[in-house]
Amino acid sequence: MAGDQRRVGDRRAQGRWAMRISCIHQGYELYGSDRSFIESLRAIRSAFPHAEIEIVLPREGPLAEALRKEGFAPAIEPLWVLRRHSLPQLIATAAIDLPRALWRALKRLRAADLVYINTAVVFDHTLVARLFKAKTIIHVHEIPEGGALKVLRALLRWSGAEIIFNSQATKRTYPGLAGQRSHVIYNGVALAADTQPVKATAEGPLHLLMLGRINRIKGQEVLLDALALLPPMLRARLSVRIVGSAFETRAPEIELERRITAAGLDSVVRLLPFVPDPAEHYRWADIVAVPSRLPESLGRVAIEAQAYGRPPIVSDIGGLGETVEDGRTGWVVPPGDPAALAARIEAILADPSPLPAFAEAGRTRFERLFSQATAAEALTGVLSANLARRQASAPSRRSAA
Repeated sequence: MAGDQRRVGDRRAQGRWAMRISCIHQGYELYGSDRSFIESLRAIRSAFPHAEIEIVLPREGPLAEALRKEGFAPAIEPLWVLRRHSLPQLIATAAIDLPRALWRALKRLRAADLVYINTAVVFDHTLVARLFKAKTIIHVHEIPEGGALKVLRALLRWSGAEIIFNSQATKRTYPGLAGQRSHVIYNGVALAADTQPVKATAEGPLHLLMLGRINRIKGQEVLLDALALLPPMLRARLSVRIVGSAFETRAPEIELERRITAAGLDSVVRLLPFVPDPAEHYRWADIVAVPSRLPESLGRVAIEAQAYGRPPIVSDIGGLGETVEDGRTGWVVPPGDPAALAARIEAILADPSPLPAFAEAGRTRFERLFSQATAAEALTGVLSANLARRQASAPSRRSAA
């Protein structure tokens, strides 16, 4: 791809086209990673107002609708996304579908001035990125396990691209990227949240919220086991909402409903479906539980909870420990430990009076570390520096690839 950047600069100087930034995302719903992608796009548009921003999603859905409302025009394309449940189908159709996907990725990356891939599981574009590594930035949000982790580590090394990690824990998961530029930027959350006072009192009910996809990672069953350990008199002082849906199947939701009934928690716990805007649930809550069993790369729910002045209880796993200042803005408990979670809930029930101070400290922490403005400045700084380096190298006739 020698001379690619120089040709782009010549055409831009002649006024024949604007800079093109290609942004590729693996999801189509409106969970945390999808909302983070929207916020990244807002930042890119603000920093590069005259750029042509190309957005590619794997299918139609709530994310595409939200982007159109924001004034973007996402393209829908059958991306090769590495997901556990879809691997058999990907492998079965690889002989036909993968070459096509790689060709589409090749054409896109060749035409772009800057490529932003969110995230490494977008296999086709990450694989092709090796040919255009100087202008490709991969934003990594995953802490996978086992074979998936080995594949993603190898894929990132192969790409040679510049990397953004969304936490220190995520960065530690991918060692061995010698020679590749890397950064840690916490996901920004665009919330103008009003920090309404926590309502809990020693006499009244404590509203506990858990929000997130229903799967083996998030730990809904850990919360249920913790609630079951509480004495009946304490459970009677709780009102719990578990909000979320499973991915493309209701089977985990049905199993969770069964567990709630089997534990005798029907009068305490309400299981509610996923909603694109969870603001009402945060305002209802007094505290938020994030009892993840497996590593979260960061933990958007814990960040949003602090933005709304709702202290979170988080598992000490992955990047979750980076979201909370233990004992000041929330609490950290061992992962997969219902007894420890139950003890923390019991302590809050016994004395909810510190909650307002936790709420104030949490909102301050959110604004300092996790606000959309803070993340936007860091993200666009990385993108601008990438462009500046390549523009500076263009006269020396070095390749942009």
